[in-house]
Amino acid sequence: MGLLVIGGHERMEKDYYKMAKNMGFKPKIYTTMSSQVKNSIGSPDAIIIMTSTVSHKLTKIVENQAKKMNIPIFRHKNSSKVAFSECLNEINVCLGNCENCKRCKNN
Repeated sequence: MGLLVIGGHERMEKDYYKMAKNMGFKPKIYTTMSSQVKNSIGSPDAIIIMTSTVSHKLTKIVENQAKKMNIPIFRHKNSSKVAFSECLNEINVCLGNCENCKRCKNN
């Protein structure tokens, strides 16, 4: 499953990557604003946005693309390993039971 991670701390990028890989995701991680983000979002199964470490501009770009493509967005204010793990677990629950999940319909 594809996963796009927006925000977080640069020094923890490897940790985010390992945690996502261990849960079966193929992560793409952007901890800072990049001109490539808009063109390289692709079509992930889910998006995690760590709101405390990301600009409003980047958040809006990603949210607009996600709405167009009906991709669920998972937000967390914190960017710790625990917060990231909580988001990954929530994604597993949501994507495994999309009929009852409101994220895909109400991004």
